[in-house]
Parts: sequence; C-alpha cells; structure tokens
Amino acid sequence: SDKIEDELEMTTVCHRPEGLEQLEAQTNFTKRELQVLYRGFKNECPSGVVNEETFKQIYAQFFPHGDASMYAHYLFNAFDTAQNGSVKFEDFVMALSILLRGTVHEKLRWTFNLYDINKDGFINKEEMTDIVKAIYDMMGKYTYPVLKEDAPRQHVEVFFQKMDKNKDGVVTLDEFIESCQEDDNIMRSLQLFENVM
Repeated sequence: SDKIEDELEMTTVCHRPEGLEQLEAQTNFTKRELQVLYRGFKNECPSGVVNEETFKQIYAQFFPHGDASMYAHYLFNAFDTAQNGSVKFEDFVMALSILLRGTVHEKLRWTFNLYDINKDGFINKEEMTDIVKAIYDMMGKYTYPVLKEDAPRQHVEVFFQKMDKNKDGVVTLDEFIESCQEDDNIMRSLQLFENVM
C-alpha cells in the first residue's frame, strides 16, 4: 500500500522545485532556510504552486481591517515572473530573497516591476495610483482614519513629479532608482510598502 500511496502523491504533486542546491546558489538563503521555507510553502500549498485566489486568501489573513485583494493581485503578478497564472516555490523564494536580503538596487528594481503593471518598462501615473490605492485599501480605515478620499492621488502627484525627471509623463527604471536613492521620503514610503510583504 506504500507504493500506491507514493504513486498517488506523485500524481497530486503538480510541481516539485528544482534542487535546493540550485536555489541556494541563486538566492541569498542557506539550504536550511530553504528547507524551512519549502515546508511552510508546501503546508499552505500542497500542490506546489499557488494561484491568485490562494494568494489573495493568504493576504486577507494578514490584513483583516482592510481589503487586500487588489494589492495581492498586483503582488501576485510581480511574483508570477512567467506570467502564467501560478507561482511556484522557486518564484516565491527568488522574490523573497530579493526583498529580504537583496541589495538596495535589486529591491528597487523589484519594486519598479511591481508598479509597472502592464510590464512595458515604464511606470505611468495611473499605474502608480492603482498600486498606492491598493495599499491604502489594504491597510484599511483603521490605519489611516483621517485620510481623505483623494489622499492616494495626492501622494502619487508628489512622488511622480519628483520621479519623472525629464517630465515625459512616465518614470523609467533609472529615474525610479535615482529618485528613490536621493529622496529619503520616497525611500521610506517604499520601505513601508516593503514591510507589507
């Protein structure tokens, strides 16, 4: 019966990660940390992959006072590097490695990708507004009781003006990185978003 059980498990496990050695080489985690992360991942997602619905459910638990579904949607897209609607353990660990242990440059590049919703290599004002709105929604009324309806828009107005160096209406990766590194306020707000991870 063991053999049957093994075979059953083989058919239900849709995805096994590539060797942990390889992941250890590609990330800033030790093998031990990867094992712990994998165990947790498998616990939440026995099939070895996460779809957007599961991702939203996991996120909802962290932010009971707000609506995290929109932010989880954008975050899922940033994690789903293959853009195929599912996040494998590798995708998850790569992103986590950057966000927790990456250089400032790597973190900013990842954040840029999160904000670049349509993946055209630029951030426009609508994209930035959508993300900031999603973050405000997720944090919920309790976190920002005094915020006006248009707070996210004003927030973006200020950021965007600082970031769009050549005033062409879009922010490039270079502009983004440069602005974040020279402005502590921007960096701090992004840091805040990073804690949202």
